[in-house]
Amino acid sequence: MSGSPSRPAALAAGARVRVCLGDPPTHCRTPQYLRGKCGVVLRALGRHANPEELAYHRPGMPPLMLYQVAFDAAEVWGERLAEAPYRITADIFEHWLEPAGGAGGAALGTGAPA
Repeated sequence: MSGSPSRPAALAAGARVRVCLGDPPTHCRTPQYLRGKCGVVLRALGRHANPEELAYHRPGMPPLMLYQVAFDAAEVWGERLAEAPYRITADIFEHWLEPAGGAGGAALGTGAPA
């Protein structure tokens, strides 16, 4: 196995992230409706083989870190949900996430610092 499965997560709980934009022509596990949206990392879920590679019978190595990310529903679906404290969570692999500026997870009720 290539890569180091014991390598620590690059993103800590409470980190504000943005899902990368992109529309790959192949299999993709990242929901289209979350691309370009900002959220907050809730926790790292460990390293796993890349399902975008596994879909084509390739080994999916090195393993990638998978994160559980929370998104404010108004960020995803628009202002019509701004009054309600809804949030969406999704498990997203590290290669789809980039650091985002701005406040941390306090607005999402994660207890993360702003």
